[in-house]
Amino acid sequence: MSAVLEQVFQVGFLAAIIRIATPLAFATLGEMFSERAGVLNLGIEGIMLLAAMAGFTGAYFSGSLWVGVLAAVAAGALMGALHALFTVVLGLSQHVCGIGVTLFSSGLAYFLYRLVFGQQSVPPSIKGFQPVPIPILSDIPVLGPAVFNQFTLVYMAILAIPLAAFILYRTPWGLSVRMVGENPRAADSAGVSVMATRFQAVVLGGALMGLAGSFLVMAQFNAFTFGVVSGRGWVAIALVVFGRWDPWRSAGAALLFAFVDALQLRLQAAGLGHIPYEAFLMLPFVLTIVAMAFMSRNAVAPSALLKPFRREER
Repeated sequence: MSAVLEQVFQVGFLAAIIRIATPLAFATLGEMFSERAGVLNLGIEGIMLLAAMAGFTGAYFSGSLWVGVLAAVAAGALMGALHALFTVVLGLSQHVCGIGVTLFSSGLAYFLYRLVFGQQSVPPSIKGFQPVPIPILSDIPVLGPAVFNQFTLVYMAILAIPLAAFILYRTPWGLSVRMVGENPRAADSAGVSVMATRFQAVVLGGALMGLAGSFLVMAQFNAFTFGVVSGRGWVAIALVVFGRWDPWRSAGAALLFAFVDALQLRLQAAGLGHIPYEAFLMLPFVLTIVAMAFMSRNAVAPSALLKPFRREER
């Protein structure tokens, strides 16, 4: 137990929580915008993987990490647009299209990786983002080194949370998103373009998922592997429900998952050899399942979620 406590009560533990939560925060916010507009995006896992591949490729050949980030965001937005085309414009099943986008994006990512890099004995890597300490704030005891000595993308994720809340609750576009997710007929009667608003929300969500993918390959692992996403997309879908479709609560859910994920890594490092490491690996996902079981009972989803809008139908 003393070894476990020694691993947990460290500044590095808090810093690890924030780093692990960063891609989850981006992905969860992206899924939240999509679902608040009435569109479930089950393609998030594949979108993150393809965006990670695009971002890594862009950074590897250009030598610029920000080119890689832009490539990842563009790939995520493009896949979001593809999903919106099927679900918003054509009105097809959101479940089926989401699974299709995941399979297509994952397969495309694997194909492009083999096409571009081949089968190398040593996987290619890049020099990723380095921590950027914020003057004065990074000198605060405990909190400073953990929160204010992070990657630039971490700071972007922290700022994205209040920005998402402001956009959703304090702007006309955010009001339109909530309207088309709750009552698209009333939104249409008020002059809001349901199709355009939903399309924009899904594309924005895809772009944020792309940011999540870029963080994994350019800050967390500095390389692309086929398991780089490792189910984080599916977890983000659960975190949206856990956070009740609210930016602040969803970010809190991401931090909770990151806490358990960082804890299981510390438990493995504590030398508890008599417990199989697979037991620690499954802890965050067990938490997700338990949270879903309890929170989904009273969770009130947007009323028009999963319901296609066809103006000619009444």
